[in-house]
Amino acid sequence: MGKVMFVKIVYAVLFIQPIYTIWACFRSCPSSCVCTNERNCSVLCDRLGLPEIPSEFPCEASFITLDKNNIKFLSEKAFGTLPSLKCLSLTHNNISFITPGAFKGLPNLTELKMAHNDYIRYLHTRTFSALKKLVKLDLADCNLFNIPDRIFIELPFLNELIFFQNNFRRIPGAIRGMRNLTHVYLESNKIEAVAYNSLQDLTNLKYLNLQDNKINVIHDMSFQDCKRMEFLFLNDNLLNELPENSFKGLRKLKLLNMGGNFITNVSNVWFQDLFELEVLYLDRNKISYIEEGAFENLTSLVALHLNSNNLATLPFDVFRPVYFIGRLFLFKNPWECDCRIEWLKDWMDNYKLVRDIPCSSPTSVTGVDLSSVIFTKSPDGMCLDAAEQNLSYFISFPTERVPSTMESKLSSLISKLLRPLGNYEDRGNLTESFDNSTFSETNDTGLSLNTVHYNKGMMCFASLVIFYMF
Repeated sequence: MGKVMFVKIVYAVLFIQPIYTIWACFRSCPSSCVCTNERNCSVLCDRLGLPEIPSEFPCEASFITLDKNNIKFLSEKAFGTLPSLKCLSLTHNNISFITPGAFKGLPNLTELKMAHNDYIRYLHTRTFSALKKLVKLDLADCNLFNIPDRIFIELPFLNELIFFQNNFRRIPGAIRGMRNLTHVYLESNKIEAVAYNSLQDLTNLKYLNLQDNKINVIHDMSFQDCKRMEFLFLNDNLLNELPENSFKGLRKLKLLNMGGNFITNVSNVWFQDLFELEVLYLDRNKISYIEEGAFENLTSLVALHLNSNNLATLPFDVFRPVYFIGRLFLFKNPWECDCRIEWLKDWMDNYKLVRDIPCSSPTSVTGVDLSSVIFTKSPDGMCLDAAEQNLSYFISFPTERVPSTMESKLSSLISKLLRPLGNYEDRGNLTESFDNSTFSETNDTGLSLNTVHYNKGMMCFASLVIFYMF
């Protein structure tokens, strides 16, 4: 009998408890808000034009959204005591001041979203100290210029910080030493440098986004403590050079984006430790030269972006160790389609992994895609550049020009007509054709005057022939 009663009690508890929870969630729902049993108990108070936080929430609430209202101030213990609350969203309000004890009474909160509050600007050191279990904090687009260095010291579980689109001029010192941090978003700020200690002791950091800042300096070994980093974004900054050991120790890195900077040369020491790198962006720079061996250790590389640079050529030795690369992006470069990139055309033809490489020079192939260029071979199988082909086959010099058949015949005739009459026998042969010629009169040279007149006549005739020929 006792066992039957126990089973009935357990069944009643299991059956009644969910009903009670749902009822309690609806019973204390703030006016104008919508409460549902989604996520156990969700309170939806968004887009209501609320000027302040409602005075009461269901004690069982696990998710509260107050997005897109007109809330300006968070007072002491602004949300009461909500032991079940996991996620609180206050995005797109007009919050300008947060009392240091505003989040007291939320001991189990794991996610706090406060993005797009343009007037916060300042945070007290103890603003979040009550949130001992906080995992994710979103303060994007809050017009923050700085935050206190010790603001997160009491948040041992915090692993994701979203700070993009603020006014930071340096990487916040508050993140140093936070060994549990895995994701940091700092894009679209005004950060000017990555200092040697900016990322100190971030031993579990996997994702760091610094794109669209004003970074022009990265100190040597800046990322040395981030040995578990997998994604690093440095694109759209002001970098034109990097120290040799910029990425030393990042053996787990899978994606590195340095596009949209002012880099001119790619060093062969930058990527030495990046054995697991799969995607490398170097697009939209000013790169005109890549050192041999720059990519030799990138044995896991799948995609390499070199488009929109100043590359005119790309020697095969630059790619020899990673000839098995999956995708190579090379468009929007001033390519000189000569024998130095014949290997690239072969790669295009054989593997179909590269396309859209229009030639800028030589003029004979300007605008033609490299895939359509035909490289002429010498008799011994060597590639001939366009200039070499012209030199061998098209450029003619006066001393070496092969005359046409008509020119040859006329030249032979003229040479005979202008040939000087030497001995008597020659003169005798000529007189047979010219009956009026006599040999009684001679000049000082021993030639008859008639012969001199004859030669002069032939020279005039030859001149006329040459004139009409040319």
